[in-house]
Amino acid sequence: MIELDRVGRLYPDGGRVTGPALHEVSLDIPDGELVALLGPADSGTSTLMNILSCLDVPSEGHYRIDGTDIGRLSKRRRTKLRGRAVGFVFASFDLVPDATVQRNVELPLIYKRAGVRRARARRALEKVGLAGHERDMPVELFDAQRRKVLIARALVNDPPILLDDEPTGALDADSGDQIMQLFSELSAAGRTVVFATARAETAAYAGRIVQLHEGRVVEDRANLARRPSAR
Repeated sequence: MIELDRVGRLYPDGGRVTGPALHEVSLDIPDGELVALLGPADSGTSTLMNILSCLDVPSEGHYRIDGTDIGRLSKRRRTKLRGRAVGFVFASFDLVPDATVQRNVELPLIYKRAGVRRARARRALEKVGLAGHERDMPVELFDAQRRKVLIARALVNDPPILLDDEPTGALDADSGDQIMQLFSELSAAGRTVVFATARAETAAYAGRIVQLHEGRVVEDRANLARRPSAR
């Protein structure tokens, strides 16, 4: 269960504080929900994703995961919780081009034994539908497959929460539909999936759409006209 209670985020600029990147954001996201954070650049979606991922903490208000107040944790404990509870696919992250799919997915497990790394990576690849591609190189994959490898890497520790920043930003319509289908399957299996997008057509795949503007939630609605993914 994700809970945000009047969360605000302020950033200093040359000794003074500019307007809030987030202002009094309150959201409850139950386990297994598929949620789109919709908004253009500077709307606050990226700041909110950083807080949800425990990479940043609120300046005001409270953010809780299963009752644990993230803002009250030390940096070390917050990092530990993030590794256990949250998988995050960054918009700017990509695959290591000279490493196999298997090695790319294993990257977060660098301190684990080799056998553990291999087993967890294979399970994560199975979850995203890429079993059998372990020895492929990134250049051999289609765009949707490369995005799925990034998602598998975020899932390699089996976190209950998956976050993805602009999951379809660089994909064509068919590839984007494949990613949204995967999100639907992960959500149906009980994993909480939250993604940020500037595209209304991408947000339309979610069961719930939260729209932000200038750091505020301006709409939070169930998506009764949810766009079906192709099968």
